Amino acid sequence: MAQYWLMKSEPDEYGWDDLIAENEGVWDGVKNAQASNNMKKMQKGDQVFFYHSRQGLEIVGIMEVSEEQFPDPFDDTGRWIAVKVKPVRKLDNAVPLKDMKQNPALSDLAIIRQTRLSVAPVTEAQWGAILAMAS
Repeated sequence: MAQYWLMKSEPDEYGWDDLIAENEGVWDGVKNAQASNNMKKMQKGDQVFFYHSRQGLEIVGIMEVSEEQFPDPFDDTGRWIAVKVKPVRKLDNAVPLKDMKQNPALSDLAIIRQTRLSVAPVTEAQWGAILAMAS
């Protein structure tokens, strides 16, 4: 069964264009227990929204999990994990956070309820609502 996710990154550190340039990126550096637990649930083929945090505050594209959890290569403690993602497509229109907050179908969206959570699940209904907003 397909799962849907949202992952946040600051575009000046690692943005959509960086992922496109690499064609497959390592999503590492997640040091929040809840976000890390969400990454542990990811399965190859899961669809993921790429959200630009701080600058932009918007969903800009769709990625796919290409490799499930493995030790974060930059974590010496062995506590944290990473996953690999590949770009699927850029959204026709980015979906700003302010617009998501105004959509009743997204009132329970994790990034609205927990603004600092960098990796969060998205329900199938929420996924569809966001895609509709992007077209």
